[in-house]
Amino acid sequence: MKLIYGVKDRPKWGQLILFALQQLLAILAATIAVPMIVKNGMSASAALFGAGVGTIVYLLFTKFRSPVFLGSSFAFLGSMSAAFAGGVSASLGYLGLLLGAAFAGIVYVIIALVVKFAGVKWIDKVMPAVVIGPTVAIIGLSLAGNAVSDLLRGNVTVDVSNWVIEFVEGGAPVLKEETVAKMLCSPFVALACGLTTLAVTVVCSVYGKKLLKMIPFIIGILAGYALAAAFTGIGYAAKCDALKVINFELFKNMQWYPDFAFLTAFKGGYVAGEAGSVGAYIGTIAVAYIPVAFVVFAEHIADHKNISSIIETDLLKDPGLTRTLLGDGIGSVAGAFFGGCPNTTYGESVGCVAISGNASVITILLTAVLAIVFSFIAPFVTFLATIPSCVMGGVCVALYGFIAVSGLKMIQPVDLGDNRNLFVVSVILIAGVGGLTLNIGAVTVTEVACALILGILTNLLVNIRRKKKDGEDGLAEAVQPAPEVADKTNEEGTDNV
Repeated sequence: MKLIYGVKDRPKWGQLILFALQQLLAILAATIAVPMIVKNGMSASAALFGAGVGTIVYLLFTKFRSPVFLGSSFAFLGSMSAAFAGGVSASLGYLGLLLGAAFAGIVYVIIALVVKFAGVKWIDKVMPAVVIGPTVAIIGLSLAGNAVSDLLRGNVTVDVSNWVIEFVEGGAPVLKEETVAKMLCSPFVALACGLTTLAVTVVCSVYGKKLLKMIPFIIGILAGYALAAAFTGIGYAAKCDALKVINFELFKNMQWYPDFAFLTAFKGGYVAGEAGSVGAYIGTIAVAYIPVAFVVFAEHIADHKNISSIIETDLLKDPGLTRTLLGDGIGSVAGAFFGGCPNTTYGESVGCVAISGNASVITILLTAVLAIVFSFIAPFVTFLATIPSCVMGGVCVALYGFIAVSGLKMIQPVDLGDNRNLFVVSVILIAGVGGLTLNIGAVTVTEVACALILGILTNLLVNIRRKKKDGEDGLAEAVQPAPEVADKTNEEGTDNV
């Protein structure tokens, strides 16, 4: 699509603020979800602060040429949980989070140095459009399940007790009571709110004029939130749980300031021997984080190829893969220092750029600044947290879809009539959509990484004979006489006859 604002353009201040709020809304749900999943006292507002800091670091390394926002990485969820394994104290667990982020950052720095000396041409050979295109599509398609499940959920829950039978090996069955969270909202009510959000977003983007066309997400979310608030009000008035979509109770326990990770980590009070020897604990953290960093590297390439196709500038060459890697790696360490969560480039941010047509890097910078400022404004952060899952699901249907479509657009020039290309694309799509993942110890290789690796191997396999043939053709051409010599030989031969 045609961009309304390019990377170097700066919208007017009023538009700029709205664009930044739209980006913030697009990345918010995933950014604050990571600390909420890991728990252990992690602060959602601190994660938001860390995402803002990490993004600014990234922009500095990339010379403000790459319009990408960094947010909390889901790939490191298992690694972060490993930092708290064994019942360690909060201080030691948070110190483990900082060490782990540092290990992951070092991996990025090492890869960046390799790229600095080896260049990026090998990436084009190993990951051509036939490989990277469907991989980018998988990034969007792999998130489709999340969008659909969110579309059917509100954010009002109640704790209920559930008796389950636990079978212990060698012993009698034991009844065990578990407390689980049950969603109150009817899926049909949630679906109505989510589809309203999606419909308003689509209408604003397709039929809207000027500003409405540029901020469809904000208008869509506000429309969905208004409908959800109306249902919730009726639900409380009629004492009908099925209509309660929004959890307004969150305003009673607002966190007024970010609980930064480094403050807890450096608090001290470690218990001697609580996690075994110091060396063993550091080794556990290293094993949990370092392999995942290599997995996220593959996603880094795919994300940057995707945004490059949208802004029609190859970011792997300008500002260069070395700079994007350093920005991502060091930005991730900086973000984890405050929020505890390693950061990564966000597909939601890329999708927002594609739909709004605004690639202005100044918008990303202001989004980062707003993330830092708003992390200290408890009512605003709490308001964002009350946005129901179904409303964000409606937005994400469009966001994730645009990511998938942008990947498919990359393979438009590819000849799918050639079985070589057809096999590569097929393998990647099926492996990714099918959810092929590998658990190697504490490391989970995501479906995106598995699909990419399998695609690279398939591409190498189907092109072995082509490379041999190309080499033979080149050798044949090398031993043929030059055209001038051949003509002269023929003329001499004719004269002799």
